[in-house]
Amino acid sequence: MSTHIPYGRQSISKDDIQAVVAVLESDWLTQGPSIERFERAVADYCGAKYAVAVNSATSALHIACLAAGLGENDIFWTSPNTFVASANCGLYCRARVDFVDIDPRTYNLSLEELERKLRLAKTTGKLPKVVIPVHFAGQSCAMDRIAELSKQYGFTIIEDASHAIGGRYRATRIGSCAYSAMTVFSFHPVKIITTGEGGMVLTNNPSLYDKLVRLRSHGITRDPSLMEEESHGPWYYQQIELGFNYRMTDLQAALGASQMKRLDEFVARRHFLSSLYDKELQDLPVIIPWQHDDAYSAFHLYVIRLRLDKIGRSHLEVFEALRERGILASLHYIPVHTQPYYREIGFMPGDFPEAEKYYQEAISLPLYFGLSEVDQERVIDAVREAVQ
Repeated sequence: MSTHIPYGRQSISKDDIQAVVAVLESDWLTQGPSIERFERAVADYCGAKYAVAVNSATSALHIACLAAGLGENDIFWTSPNTFVASANCGLYCRARVDFVDIDPRTYNLSLEELERKLRLAKTTGKLPKVVIPVHFAGQSCAMDRIAELSKQYGFTIIEDASHAIGGRYRATRIGSCAYSAMTVFSFHPVKIITTGEGGMVLTNNPSLYDKLVRLRSHGITRDPSLMEEESHGPWYYQQIELGFNYRMTDLQAALGASQMKRLDEFVARRHFLSSLYDKELQDLPVIIPWQHDDAYSAFHLYVIRLRLDKIGRSHLEVFEALRERGILASLHYIPVHTQPYYREIGFMPGDFPEAEKYYQEAISLPLYFGLSEVDQERVIDAVREAVQ
């Protein structure tokens, strides 16, 4: 029995290792054929036309914002209950950020708050150019209504689906871009599948795809039709805009393509483990994750909320009690607007009360493909002891 149980952990198979070794033995280590295979595997799985692999989901969000035309003094909105990258990406474009408070059941961006805020923004002339809904813990936001609002108020949707590959919304897989211009995935080791570090942007728009490919690699093109003068020869390229070195390596892409073969298995196991948590924790003074009928979550995270009025310990004391038992629980997330950098911009505690209340009560329990039922029982026992 392991001493410590992490909240998340990658699952690497012999096939994954062999896929990476094959690249090491090939002529390509970066930007070779494995990139295209991985992109095609993800796009085909999700039902999207195009995919652009990059070195992180943060990079993916950044170039998605740039491709959407987000620029200096434009406004973009996202959720305060997310990792800081969901907000930082627009600031890299010198745009102005604001947040939409969360739904108290899904912990995703609140539809009611979004509609209220859009109505107000229209009267003040401060409508967002881009809205970035975050599919928290793997459960999709209410994308049909968000898509309707985007048409009504004229904003572009970039789905931050860093938690959500393998999940579905209604009849579509997350990543299909049926309700958005672009969707972003993360392949960090604690996510559903991993490339070590890595991310991807999916889209159905060929113009956005071409722009994303250029932005990934310094703004360079080899397409003669986009050049300002005739090609000098087969070696020739032109930089036609300012891009970045956000390329993914073939090593990472080979690992990702191999991991994709087990994606459904990974998600099914997470659902199984989540159902066991639901069953064993439902009678304790905690709130278990609520799932909307429209969504099939990828279950990147299993988050409980403490009913602190019924527990004789504080949030921190419960967290520390779990750690003392070797349960390396975590917390997702500290509301972005409460970070010192964002307070300097002008946000204050109290601005988004649902996200702040959530933060005071939330704990992410261990959930990953390789979590054994024996170890999960250790987690459940530790939670039971900590809250009673």
